[in-house]
Amino acid sequence: MAVNFGKIVVGIYVEIKRSDGRIHQAMVTSLNEDNESVTVEWIENGDTKGKEIDLECIFSLNPDVGTEEEISLSPVTPPPPTPSSMKVNKIPKNRRTIAPGRSEIPSRDNRVGSTRGRPAQQQQPESAPPPPVQQPSQPTQSQTQSQLTQQQQNAARRKSNCVKEVEKLQEKRERRRIQQQELREKRAQEIDTTIPNYEILQMIRDFRASLDYRPLTTTDLIEEHRICVCVRKRPLNKKELTVKDLDVITIPSKDVVMVHEPKQKVDLTRYLENQTFRFDYAFDDSTTNEMVYRFTARPLVETIFDRGMATCFAYGQTGSGKTHTMGGDFSGKNQDCSKGIYALAARDVFLMLKKPNYKKLDLQVYATFFEIYSGKVFDLLNRKAKLRVLEDGKQQVQVVGLQECEVRCTEDVLKLIEIGNSCRTSGQTSANAHSSRSHAVFQIILRRKGKMHGKFSLIDLAGNERGADTSSADRQTRLEGAEINKSLLALKECIRALGRNKPHTPFRASKLTQVLRDSFIGENSRTCMIATISPGMASCENTLNTLRYANRVKELTVDPNAVTEGVRPNVNPINQLDIMDEEWDLGNSPQRDDLKLLCEQNEEEVSPQLFTFHEAVSQLVEMEEQVLEDHRAVFQESIRWLEDEKVLLEMTEEVDYDVDSYSSQLEQILDQKIEILIELRDKVRSFRSALQEEEQASKQINPKRPRAL
Repeated sequence: MAVNFGKIVVGIYVEIKRSDGRIHQAMVTSLNEDNESVTVEWIENGDTKGKEIDLECIFSLNPDVGTEEEISLSPVTPPPPTPSSMKVNKIPKNRRTIAPGRSEIPSRDNRVGSTRGRPAQQQQPESAPPPPVQQPSQPTQSQTQSQLTQQQQNAARRKSNCVKEVEKLQEKRERRRIQQQELREKRAQEIDTTIPNYEILQMIRDFRASLDYRPLTTTDLIEEHRICVCVRKRPLNKKELTVKDLDVITIPSKDVVMVHEPKQKVDLTRYLENQTFRFDYAFDDSTTNEMVYRFTARPLVETIFDRGMATCFAYGQTGSGKTHTMGGDFSGKNQDCSKGIYALAARDVFLMLKKPNYKKLDLQVYATFFEIYSGKVFDLLNRKAKLRVLEDGKQQVQVVGLQECEVRCTEDVLKLIEIGNSCRTSGQTSANAHSSRSHAVFQIILRRKGKMHGKFSLIDLAGNERGADTSSADRQTRLEGAEINKSLLALKECIRALGRNKPHTPFRASKLTQVLRDSFIGENSRTCMIATISPGMASCENTLNTLRYANRVKELTVDPNAVTEGVRPNVNPINQLDIMDEEWDLGNSPQRDDLKLLCEQNEEEVSPQLFTFHEAVSQLVEMEEQVLEDHRAVFQESIRWLEDEKVLLEMTEEVDYDVDSYSSQLEQILDQKIEILIELRDKVRSFRSALQEEEQASKQINPKRPRAL
């Protein structure tokens, strides 16, 4: 409703009351409808002054400026004319528009010296000076009484209307105060002020109230992607609810994720920085595993039946829901493997086998389950036997000794998953009490007459926050963190090569990408990444790192022509490493070449010191494998030497044994022992030097802050 200013218009003079109690006239210069007030100005001591006054104060001092409607409802009967009123042309104060500082011109009837109606004997001679002019500001007593009577009558008739207007304004203000108080009470009921950062919570709620929510549903179309990147948000867990952590993740639509990152200004004012990411699919905290599987891994099942390779992996911080997504729901410490993507994919594989077009192929289904921990591969289905990863003459990667178990139904798959999960390596990190310290790889393999027909690799990656543990005082933790950091970078670069059809894939840079080499090569290869994120404000930094990593993976496939080659970092390798290259023949190894390429393509995330550390760790792992292999060979050779020595000793028991033959054979055995043992001793010494070099390199790490690791 518009504010009714009555007869108040710009240019009118009204009476105002100053802060010192003075009341004088001022001219209205503007009308302020927003706060129901007017701005007035007046001249004082030669200076123009002004102030803003509420309508309530204006109406109280100027009751005759009400609305025309109110005046018509209370007509004013003019008083009978009096001599005094006939002598003076009265002008109401509020109608006077004479500029301040100018005297009012008296009416003709008030001018002294007029001879109209006066006797001749009373006329003064022309030579006499004129009497002083009587000022209208000094009326006679009868005029004053008549004026006061008229003002009192007008005030009596019009005051009630002005009071009504003021009461209306007061009522509106009171109503607004009540509404604001009710709103404050409602917010106080909705928000527990004992919650830490409850101001941030209210900011998030206000922001969410302005969004238009269109979440992903089962009716949405499943799009075909060679590389699919999606994000899944989990609910707040019991620990987060106990400490009253805030949910800072919002998923307003099927492909958008928003992070409300709390920030603080220089003046300590808190605010939100709302960051938006877009992916192929975005799953909120109410989404089930079946729903996630429908849009991610399920479209890849048909790929392996068409002689293709498919890969689906879960990536994110420890505790963000990777194992829940891939392995199944948890009830306390017990896991229901039947609701994980592992089992759901196996179920659809057996359903596909029953279709007529695939049934005639006579395919057999096998499953493997292994983990990659600190650059080493262990078979989870064979008592964690250590496996070797080698390339055959056809440059095909073979995991030597990996046990493939034939499965005939989904129940067989569930049993294998339970066996593998029970012995997977886990431990404590700087961020979590229980962390997945290894990459778990579950593979469903289709074979036809013994030959590979298709393969589906489902991977539960180690927590990405472990990649930051590369400067720990514990060597084992450093090696774990270095391997995780390197494998995640290598995985990103392999997906880059797959999406852009690059001629070379740096799969040798890590054990993870090495065993998945066939999944990144070939036209009929498809990959799906599920980035799992934690909603709590305490995990905001790790969540942003996960989203940035996933975002870059998807960005790599947007423009296949925009290929940017990195510049090799300025690396000063340790001299001892070069010496080891010559001794161990590691200088031109494909693994190191791919590692260099990997670091060159990620110069922004890998500092020169971190590159040197990765290089030292890679050489350390290679040397460790060679030392173990040589030691095992020496041990086997020692058994043969013992048998030969036993024969020689038995020969000496004869009375007439051949002393020359005995001594020559013993000398040969000792020469062989000495030669082999000296070679093994030298390698062990070099290996110990490499351990010291790795420790020194770890102390010099000054990594550029990775955006995703």
